[in-house]
Amino acid sequence: MTHYLDFEKPLAEIEGKAEELRAMARSNPETNVGKEAAALDKKASDQLRQIYGGLTPWQKCQVARHPERPHCKDYIEALFDEWTLLAGDRNFADDQAVMGGIARFRDQPVVVIGQEKGHDTRSRIERNFGMARPEGYRKAIRLMDLADRFGLPVVTLVDTPGAYPGKGAEERGQSEAIARSTEKCLSLGVPIVSVVIGEGGSGGAVAFATANRVAMLEHSVYSVISPEGCASILWKDADKMREAAEALHLTAQDLERLGVIDRIVKEPVGGAHRDPEAAIAAVGDAIAAMLKGLDRSSAKTVRENRRKKFLGMGAKGLAA
Repeated sequence: MTHYLDFEKPLAEIEGKAEELRAMARSNPETNVGKEAAALDKKASDQLRQIYGGLTPWQKCQVARHPERPHCKDYIEALFDEWTLLAGDRNFADDQAVMGGIARFRDQPVVVIGQEKGHDTRSRIERNFGMARPEGYRKAIRLMDLADRFGLPVVTLVDTPGAYPGKGAEERGQSEAIARSTEKCLSLGVPIVSVVIGEGGSGGAVAFATANRVAMLEHSVYSVISPEGCASILWKDADKMREAAEALHLTAQDLERLGVIDRIVKEPVGGAHRDPEAAIAAVGDAIAAMLKGLDRSSAKTVRENRRKKFLGMGAKGLAA
């Protein structure tokens, strides 16, 4: 059953009527409703293009959080071969919100790390809804160290509302773990490329996305805080999330203009959840394009280019 967002209600009605006609035809083959169903399909397609051609920042947040949107595990299974999962931070535990390991990407050995939200109630609880604890960031650091030691490029897939703010996480050094993960990204002598495939929330995302090249899916978001959190702080009213989303400039289009990201990966009409295979293939092509040329650079050049990228961040938008 398709999950419709609140702004997709007109589309839901049209597609619902088309499905009713098809159900009628299945139960009574003599019923000729093919033309009516086809007309409704065309109307739905036009409506879909119209809706997704003018999404507001808040609507993009809703699309980025869509429960049927492909997640990290889906991308890894589709794009990477010889995937070997590595677990644990060698200190406290294995954080299920972060998954990573060694794999081949288009015949190139890489280390891939990502945040996994889960796809149903059980897996979402197990994955803590993609919110990593300190051991998750320490696991990522361990994997990045491994990549650096063996000269393997690092690919990160970002999809998190933010780092987990629970008491236990804070007691075990959440902020320190995030800072060290960010520092590790900056110090790597191997290329690191990152794709924001859904939500890129706060330092929990930056700890994975401090990369030589950063891409975002067309309807993903990347911000210092969630719109609801921003609204609660600024206006003491979480219902002001629409205004907050506008002010945060969290869309891929805003961030490309500001020089925060390097490229936008186009999604199928209606979002990645409408055609996961096409979305995943597009992300694969973007990763390949971002890795191209980086593997021929020396460790010193890789670090210097990464440093320049982050020192110059925002200048592009200010100059415009």
